[in-house]
Amino acid sequence: QVHLVESGGGLVQAGGSLRLSCAASGRTFSRYAMGWFRQAPGKEREFVASISGSGGSTLYADSVKGRFTISRDDAKNTVYLQMNSLKPEDTANYYCATGRMVLPTPYRYNYNYWGQGTQVTVSS
Repeated sequence: QVHLVESGGGLVQAGGSLRLSCAASGRTFSRYAMGWFRQAPGKEREFVASISGSGGSTLYADSVKGRFTISRDDAKNTVYLQMNSLKPEDTANYYCATGRMVLPTPYRYNYNYWGQGTQVTVSS
């Protein structure tokens, strides 16, 4: 059973930065792609970023490109989301996810395992 635990969320002013972490357990971490999604109140869960199992390939939503960076540390079984130049519209609950794919993907149906989420609130 794959278990994902996010941390690092909080309250930050617009223009500030946060780094989210997602600790994974339950299977060989380094083999599979990982992703971050977010969901604001009243909105659909949307793709944010994804990284391949090797770490050599990444994908980003247009809304975060150039501001957010996804990375992974296979020795720690952890994936990170560095968020810079935060905007109020980035406010959401952020979820870590993984599945059986090795390449990064923006599609929710590829992700079988989800964390419980961590709240990010950006004040204006």
